[in-house]
Amino acid sequence: MKFRFLLWMMGLLMGKASRTNPAFQQQLGDKDLVFQLQTLDGKVARHFVVKNQRITSKSGVVAEPAFAIAFKDAGYGFATMQAKNKQLAFMQGIQDKSIQLKGNPALVMWFQGLMKYLKPRKAKPKA
Repeated sequence: MKFRFLLWMMGLLMGKASRTNPAFQQQLGDKDLVFQLQTLDGKVARHFVVKNQRITSKSGVVAEPAFAIAFKDAGYGFATMQAKNKQLAFMQGIQDKSIQLKGNPALVMWFQGLMKYLKPRKAKPKA
């Protein structure tokens, strides 16, 4: 359930960033694609549509995504996405086959670059 919620929140945050953050919009550029994050069995899946410098998301799988990241199960997916060192967690998961990448690996790297824009801003200390 936590993984499903995390994917839903990512969709909300990316959608908002695509409307309000110029740096995020620049990263989207002229991309027109669909990608998805899911469990290997496909029971938990969400796809994200990138079009006209906007991102929208919907629950479920899509037939031909530009790339897909599949985690061995929802618990592992949640833990990996919440890891302190996400890059290391992803690399280890790919090496031990707990994470499978389908499609264009260059787009996976592009997606990981987008994630830095979704970090919550630190509250400014009150004077």
